[in-house]
This record gives sequence, C-alpha cells and structure tokens, in this order.
Amino acid sequence: MIPETLSNLIGGVERPSSNGEYIEKLSPHSGQRLCMVPRSGATDVQHAVEIAMKVKDAWAETPAVHRGMILLRLVRLMQDNADEIAEIVALETGKSMKDAKGEVGAAVQCGLFYASEGQRLYGRTTTSGTVNKYAMTIRQPIGIAGLVVAANTPIANVSWKVFPALICGNVAVLKAAEDTPATASYFGRLAAEAGIPNGVLNIVHGLGAEAGDALVRHPDVGVVSFTGSTRVGRLIQQHAGARFARVSLELGGKNPLVVCDDADIENAVKWTLLSAFSNAGQRCAAAGRIIVFNSVYERFKALLLEQTRQLKVGPNDSDDYGPIINQRQMENMLRYVREAVVAGAVLITGGHRMTQKELSTGWYVEPTLLENIAPDAPLSCTELFGPIVALYRVAGFEEALRISNSSPYGLTASIHTKSFSRAIRFCDRVQTGVAVVNAGTFGSEPHMPFGGRKESGNGSREPGTEALNVYSELKDVYLNVDPASL
Repeated sequence: MIPETLSNLIGGVERPSSNGEYIEKLSPHSGQRLCMVPRSGATDVQHAVEIAMKVKDAWAETPAVHRGMILLRLVRLMQDNADEIAEIVALETGKSMKDAKGEVGAAVQCGLFYASEGQRLYGRTTTSGTVNKYAMTIRQPIGIAGLVVAANTPIANVSWKVFPALICGNVAVLKAAEDTPATASYFGRLAAEAGIPNGVLNIVHGLGAEAGDALVRHPDVGVVSFTGSTRVGRLIQQHAGARFARVSLELGGKNPLVVCDDADIENAVKWTLLSAFSNAGQRCAAAGRIIVFNSVYERFKALLLEQTRQLKVGPNDSDDYGPIINQRQMENMLRYVREAVVAGAVLITGGHRMTQKELSTGWYVEPTLLENIAPDAPLSCTELFGPIVALYRVAGFEEALRISNSSPYGLTASIHTKSFSRAIRFCDRVQTGVAVVNAGTFGSEPHMPFGGRKESGNGSREPGTEALNVYSELKDVYLNVDPASL
C-alpha cells in the first residue's frame, strides 16, 4: 500500500525534492522503515507556490457550486477507497484498522459538509442609511493557502484543512506531516482522480523546520492554517503575522475532566479512559488532568485503576490503543513522568515503555496514572500527547473550576455531574473553546467550530461554517440607484 519512495505532488506531477535528499519514515509498531520521504526545502515550496499562482485565478472563478461538485467526487472516491486509506493510516500510525476506519469515516463526513457549502457561501444583504442605496457582503478567496497538518489523525487532519480551503476558492500547498506522509500522498492521488485541476492542490513533504518554515514565510501565501504544538504555533504567528497573512492555529491542550460528588462514577471512569487513552492519548483534546471531588476520590481512583490495568495495548482491533507516533516523542513523555516522580508525584500505575516481546520493537507506552502533583508542576502544564494522566483531589466545585482554569491551555473540558446548575455554571466559566457535560473531552463534529483559548490557539475556529472565515475575505458591495434613469 505504501511505495518504497514517496514524491511531492506539484502541479499534478510527482517529483522528488530538488536536493535529492530523503527522510526515513519508520513504523511506530515495528521500528522498521516503511518508506523514504522527500526532504523538501525552500526551493520545492517556491516551485509549488509558483505553480499555484498560475492556476489560482481560474479556480477562484470556478463557481462555488461547481467546486463543490468536484470535491464531492473526491469524497466519493474516499468512500470507495476507504479500506485502502485505512490500511495506510494504520501502517503509518500503528493504530488498529478499526480505529483507522473510524478516522476515515470522520474525514468523509468533513468532506461532505464542505462540498455542500459550495451551495451556501453566504454573504449578507442588508439596509443602507442612504436613500437609493443597497448594501451587501460577498465572500472571496484569499489566494494561496499554506496548510500544515499534524500526524495524530492523518486523513482527518488533511480533510479538515483541504476541503474548506478549496471550497472557498483558494489553491493550496499542503505540507504533509513527516510522520504520516503516505496518507497525504494517497489523498493527493485521489484528488487528481476526482478532477481537481493540476496545481490547485500541491503536496510538499519534508521537515517542519525546513519545508514548513519556508511555506509559512512565503510572501505569496495569504493564509496559513496549522495544527500542532503551541511552541511551533507561536513561531508561525510571529513569522506569518509579521507580513499580515491570515493565520489559523489549533494548538495543544491539557484538558480537565471534573468528577463531582454526584457523578455517575462508572460513566465518569468510562469517559476518562476514552478521553485519556484512545489513540494513545495523541489527541489535542485528550484528558490529561482528572479533577475529582474528595468525597468520591478513592472510589473513583480504585475503579479507574482497575479498568486502566485491563486496557489492552497493541495494533489490533481487540486492543484499546496503539503506539506513540515516533521514538523521540515517546522518550520525551517518559522523561516528564520520571521527573515528576523525583519531584514527589506518586506513580499509581504504568510510566514505562512496554517490553512485551510483540511490542518491544515499537514505541508503546503503558497506560499511566499519577497523583500528588501540583497544578502548576511541569507535568500539569505541559501537553505530553501520550497515555499519561494526572489525578487531582479537590474539596468542591470552586476549587475544581480554579484548577481547570489554571492551565496555560484552554482547548476542551468536561464535567460529570447530575446537577443542572453545576453543569451550566461550569460550561459558562471554564476557560476553554469546548465544554462537555457527562462525556469525554473530545468529540468535535464537522459542522461545529473547534478551537481554543490561551495557548490552545489564536481564536480561529475550524471546522464548521466558522472555517469559512479563515479561508475567505468578506467584501462590502454597495449598489447605488439613480432615480432619474428609471
């Protein structure tokens, strides 16, 4: 399913990097090489942008309804090739085919939503304060969209950005995630088969510090959309913002899940496990901080520990989660655990790389629970992007809310309670872009806006119709009537 050597896709032509250099893509499950990936740089990005410039006016002038029909053909090809896409996703990430197929389904839903938006790129008609004058707004494309995606849910992340960028009439240069390059390449081939004109979607592989940085800094890239770490997002904001490019940042999270004294404890434990450990905790919306009322803390912890120890780790459909995407990330998160224990944290379970024979060559981390960690400790304030969870004991609602809001991040949050008043007050006062009652900390839908506050983003929202504000310009249009010519 994955070629031995991948290529960039520029102007409809598959090309190696201009420097002839490659990066090894390793399997997170086995540690063995899956393929070689072009190590592209500024020259390749420049070429992709030049090609995009040549076709951007023609794509912008294509009626939005027609753009939507082309994108719908791409969605149908994704449906027809769902098993193949899922197989590539599973190979590149190490996750099970079951989870990979679920991710493909989410990508298809996103594509369907935006394909239909070609019929609804609404402006607004309103009144004027001047006689014989009509006022309205229309949406217009920005031009070239620079899209930089993360590797955790590769096909969903690609769909999340490509579909809204193209439906708005932009052309795009996608910097594929270096850990999941084959998924992006396969998507590019389907896009060409669907009839997306050559040069409208260009895919450049390489490292973020090289190809990604060149894309962000390019003066002809009018909008940059990035999903990834806060550290990189801050650099993108500086570089792209300095030249007044539109910037959309969906960054990290250290998301709280609050368990009140009136919560359904079994339901709270179920959603804690799903929020913390699904996809090996590699979700920006994963629950990394579990905040529990003192009166139910021991009961909750005992049940959570029991069920955490029952989790199955591996690449199969019967397993609960798979490996970490790369060795560097695995070693970094385990270092945080070791340092937290040295500082006084109590390791309840896990905290190590898995050593079972069938998993020992991959980057598998035990499901990990810790307690006795200060809310301002490094592990409490850092997105680890792995199956690592800290428990916090609180006296009541106000302390739970204070600790929830003490994080530098503000992406998602969840509360488990039977109290309508507590639920409403929590959703109102928690400093996040998403608030959930009696379920997990994740669960965005294609038609709903997703994004965060503080270090979780810059205030933009994708997907939903709100993403149209990222990828289009609003123009005021005034029509003046001459009564004498009537």
